[in-house]
Amino acid sequence: MDNAIAVAPDTHAEDHHHAALPQLRHHFETEEQQREAGTFGMWLFLLTEIMFFGGMFFAYLLYRNWYYDAFVVASNQLSIPLGGTNTAVLITSGFFMALGVWAAEVRKKGLLVLFLVLTIAFGAVFLGIKYVEYHEKWEKHHVPGASYDIKEFVNPHAYGLNEKPLPPDMAQKTQIFFSLYFAMTGMHALHMIIGIGLLFWLLARAQRGDFSSGYVAPIENFGLYWHFVDIVWLFLFPLLYLINRHPV
Repeated sequence: MDNAIAVAPDTHAEDHHHAALPQLRHHFETEEQQREAGTFGMWLFLLTEIMFFGGMFFAYLLYRNWYYDAFVVASNQLSIPLGGTNTAVLITSGFFMALGVWAAEVRKKGLLVLFLVLTIAFGAVFLGIKYVEYHEKWEKHHVPGASYDIKEFVNPHAYGLNEKPLPPDMAQKTQIFFSLYFAMTGMHALHMIIGIGLLFWLLARAQRGDFSSGYVAPIENFGLYWHFVDIVWLFLFPLLYLINRHPV
């Protein structure tokens, strides 16, 4: 009987603690424990993403070593101004996301909403520029498949290109470059689209005031995801656009 009486106040205190922190799930003892578990889970997820993109990076480097001439000529067909602009845009978006995390931590609701909107805006600009690049590749028949055209790689001077002509069999290998280009940048763009969707969800919650009381774990964890997407592009840009960028 005495033990039951002694335990009862602690149970009521725990129920009151959970009621005071609606974001605290019942299987966590404290909000700090929940935050650490969420952060750990995000890092595990990012580890799987590193392995996923790492496989594509390895495939790219392997095929580039095998079909070096084809990869150099195909790489020269990418637009450095568009790729460079997208790099600046994405870095700026990541900067505003970092400011958004800071705004959540200091409980400035207005600034948090503003920085999330700016992060979305710059992310959308990135996707818009990427669409322009994809459309250009479609018009030039650089999309691998039945309509792929190797004539400008076999006889580049007829197309006004200052490139070394490739034998037809090597020119066909440029399809491998563009296959990897679309696979790698396409998966990156998909992560951007998913990220922007999550940003709209976070924005709605921020406007509702969910992150104005010190509860910032969702903002912090999404910030890790967004910065990872930034870092992936910082590897994609030099590998796809800049290596051996000179007439051959």
